[in-house]
Amino acid sequence: QVRLAEVGGGSVQSGGSLRLSCVVSGDTSMSWCMAWFRQAPGKEREGIATISGSGVHTAYVDSVKGRFTINRDTAKNTLYLQMDSLKPEDTAMYSCAAADFTSAYCPRDSSRYTYWGQGTQVTVSS
Repeated sequence: QVRLAEVGGGSVQSGGSLRLSCVVSGDTSMSWCMAWFRQAPGKEREGIATISGSGVHTAYVDSVKGRFTINRDTAKNTLYLQMDSLKPEDTAMYSCAAADFTSAYCPRDSSRYTYWGQGTQVTVSS
């Protein structure tokens, strides 16, 4: 059984920062593709950041490029999302996800991910 648990959401003012953590436990390989997704009210879930098993290759949706950073600590079985210069439009439920395959270039398509955390709310006020 693979379990993912997000920690670190909350409320912050515009321009502020938050760091999300996703702790992975169970029978899993930290060499799999992992990603962060978010879903705002009334909108579809979108993949915002992906990271390869090695941690070398990362990719971001245009709206967060230069502001968010995804990284992983294999020794701690933890995935992170550092979010800086937050904007009100970043308000959403954020979820981490793990695939059951490894790749140098990981997809942002949610259907490709097998394991999901429960989500953590991020609210950015203006």
